[in-house]
Amino acid sequence: MPYIPHDAAETAAMLAAVGIQRLDQLFDEIPAALQAGDMALPEGLSEMALQRELEHRALDNAPLRCFAGAGAYAHHIPAIVWDIASRGEFYSAYTPYQPEASQGTLQVLYEYQSFITRLTGLEVSNASLYDGASGLAEACLMALRIQGGEPAILVPEHLLPSWRRVLDGMLGLQRIRLRSVPYDPVTGTLRLPDDAGGAAALIIPQINGFGVLEAVDALTDWAHARGLLAIAVVNPLALALLKAPGEWGARGADMAVGEGQPLGIPLTGGGPYFGFLACRKAHVRQLPGRLVAKTVDGQGREGFCLTLQAREQHIRRGKATSNICTNQGLMVTAATIHMAALGGHGLRRTALICHQRASRLREYLAALPEVRLPYAGPFFHEFVLRLPRPASAVRDALLGHGILAGVPLADAGLGEAGDLLVCATELLEESDLRAYRDALATVLETV
Repeated sequence: MPYIPHDAAETAAMLAAVGIQRLDQLFDEIPAALQAGDMALPEGLSEMALQRELEHRALDNAPLRCFAGAGAYAHHIPAIVWDIASRGEFYSAYTPYQPEASQGTLQVLYEYQSFITRLTGLEVSNASLYDGASGLAEACLMALRIQGGEPAILVPEHLLPSWRRVLDGMLGLQRIRLRSVPYDPVTGTLRLPDDAGGAAALIIPQINGFGVLEAVDALTDWAHARGLLAIAVVNPLALALLKAPGEWGARGADMAVGEGQPLGIPLTGGGPYFGFLACRKAHVRQLPGRLVAKTVDGQGREGFCLTLQAREQHIRRGKATSNICTNQGLMVTAATIHMAALGGHGLRRTALICHQRASRLREYLAALPEVRLPYAGPFFHEFVLRLPRPASAVRDALLGHGILAGVPLADAGLGEAGDLLVCATELLEESDLRAYRDALATVLETV
């Protein structure tokens, strides 16, 4: 496709069509402080001069120690992951409609599904969905197709707010009632109502929006005793340490959904991510997305093919399980390589280091005067600090110390003004934990 720049008249017409006067208004959501300075490049630079100019400007970027999480996590990604994923046969491959020409891609997807079923303890996984939040919406729609009856889902109030907004957007316009389930302000865990109210399913977040682990066995049994399906929302890395959803309670969760970003996907300005969704074999015909199967050809040779393609591309739109599901092929490829490279032992060791670092950091910060820990329950690698100052002000002040301190929960409509959700991963060393403690002590004296 040729590059054809627009002249002034064409640009003005497009701006008028979207209701603005200047191009820079398209970037109003970027804080003014980040737009300060001269962003223009000198005219007519050679490639070598341009590279040197950009390297010089990059020196102005101050690296931050990242203690933020809330659904997007900074983890080490082995070099092998994207070295292989960037090979042409993976990097530029599209959907594998022709199995005779797509055996490599199909095998990767098959291996991915196998890894996800092992992590979740469920029989079937798809491949895959846009992200974890839209994957949860798809799981809710799947539950409604299975259950029938009143279109209602029980949603915890302490589900990650960004995920709840996706549920509202995808399900609200379909007249599906999202009934909020409150949390106990003392423990930070779900406080279930006596009556399920005819809902189709209960969403069980493990870990919840406060970083706290829920009593998943009791919650799963509560749902099943009232005729509800149990939808587990999980962190795939945490599953290397925690009980698999398929083993929750007496019968196990019916579905497990989550965000695959912790499995080899870098934090690149908001995406791309991918969602995973696994379920019981009994529900497989209601599962959205693609499924890859292992088979044999007419000569008895093993191979891979797409199966149960209940998408609008393959059947009548009204019969499709989903009209927006997709295979995030490149992200799934990277995640598969990541899981294969680390193996079960490596994933467990990474998860354990994350928990140990978070536990150590929690001890350091809780020892500071006026800092409180509002929730004392078990956690994985995130926890809430209750600060004596607004959490957003403390976070902004810590940026000056080279620290991305966490996520203020009040900005997301959770907790109190001083609540800060803090995360630690294997990328943080002991010196980083102490630097956070010392910087927070200094900031609390001045803010």
